[in-house]
Amino acid sequence: MTRRPSTLYDKIWDSHLVVADDGGEALIYIDRHLLHEVSSPQAFEGLARRGLRLRRPALTLGVADHNVPTQAQGLGLAGVADPAARAQMQALSDNAARYGFDHYPMGDARNGIVHVVAPEQGLIHPGMTVVCGDSHTSTLGAFGALAHGIGTSEVEHVLATQTLRQAKARNMRIRIDGRLAQGVEAKDLALAVVRACAAQAGRGCVVEYQGKAVRRLSMEERMTLCNMTIEAGARAGLIAPDRTTLDYLRGRPQAPEGQAWDEAAARWSALTSDADAAFDVEVEIDAAAVAPTVTWGTRPDQSVAIDEPAPDPSAWPDPRAREAVLRALDYMAIRPGQALKGLAINKVFIGSCTNSRIEDLRRAAALVARAGGRVADGVRALVVPGSRQVMAMAEAEGLDAVFRAVGFEWREPGCSMCAGMNADRLDPGERCASTSNRNFEGRQGPGGRTHLMSPTMAAAAALAGRIVDAREV
Repeated sequence: MTRRPSTLYDKIWDSHLVVADDGGEALIYIDRHLLHEVSSPQAFEGLARRGLRLRRPALTLGVADHNVPTQAQGLGLAGVADPAARAQMQALSDNAARYGFDHYPMGDARNGIVHVVAPEQGLIHPGMTVVCGDSHTSTLGAFGALAHGIGTSEVEHVLATQTLRQAKARNMRIRIDGRLAQGVEAKDLALAVVRACAAQAGRGCVVEYQGKAVRRLSMEERMTLCNMTIEAGARAGLIAPDRTTLDYLRGRPQAPEGQAWDEAAARWSALTSDADAAFDVEVEIDAAAVAPTVTWGTRPDQSVAIDEPAPDPSAWPDPRAREAVLRALDYMAIRPGQALKGLAINKVFIGSCTNSRIEDLRRAAALVARAGGRVADGVRALVVPGSRQVMAMAEAEGLDAVFRAVGFEWREPGCSMCAGMNADRLDPGERCASTSNRNFEGRQGPGGRTHLMSPTMAAAAALAGRIVDAREV
């Protein structure tokens, strides 16, 4: 029998395939199902109406993250001012008790943003299939897991059957070679990838990131890169496991131990694309050409290097594309050709599932300590750890004291200002330097204007009161 060269995605797909139909759709088995309070209540209501039970409670984890306040979490649900948010969080707690799955409620030592909590607990392993009712589940592909977001009806289907119906995606490879320059971070690389795929090159694809620059990234940096894969139009992003992956997973609460670890590590180490595997789409990026990057528009692909101006719409020959650029510039109150460096800001947000891990906070705190000074007058700056565990580590290292001493607000874990679904949000017309993943119109609050950037760049902006090149601080 002739061997068929396979990609990493092909191998995970084939090993989880339950059945395929003639129409191109299939059922695949799901190894890990993550839930949060916003997208799960309707799914559980569907189970209850149909009298169905949860198929595999042990493979399901629920956390409260989107709606949680990032202050006074010790008050519990009584501290949640929004009645709709409080009801969603209560529903998640009630459903966990009723259906018997693990639940890390607000204030639990294990709680935090779902895409931060799951890896740090050792719940995500190479070769797994992982789904969650949240688009940035692609974060977890950093472990060599097929991880992506699903809709509410699909959440219900997985709860009931532990399977998911979908069509197989195309294979895409993004090769990143070279070395990132000093002062350039994984967030800058992620934005460069999204910009390179601005024509939605990733649509209908699962991306595998390869190349020397990818191998040099830490696990937390790899999570930042995979987190934004969805912004390139792709379904998911993957990085084949290696020594870095194993070193991160070893000793985690839910990781294998003893002989089981040895067997798993050997199996995971062999999980890679065949050298002669074919990819449907190929993109190459030179890491050395990537600079600190800032978005100018209302999509993550609308970005430039910090030394570059906002674009001139006349450079787009297609009328529809030109109109989209004009609309974005108008919403952001930026003139064609205007420099982003020096643009005054009102708020700074360091957090989200993209950039709220301990390495992110260390980088931002190092910039603050090196630069001196204080948060600029008229600027409100929030630092929101991605989990209770990250928060505890940061406080043990004194990072919270570094931030507090110069005027940053040190908050409790949650999605915070990323999605504007809780008390942390922008007021109309406010401009924010943000480490989150989306800059859509109104994403952080109606009428708010978001500039995506790295933690170091956001910290520098907070001190300067404007967008600056952190390398010059």
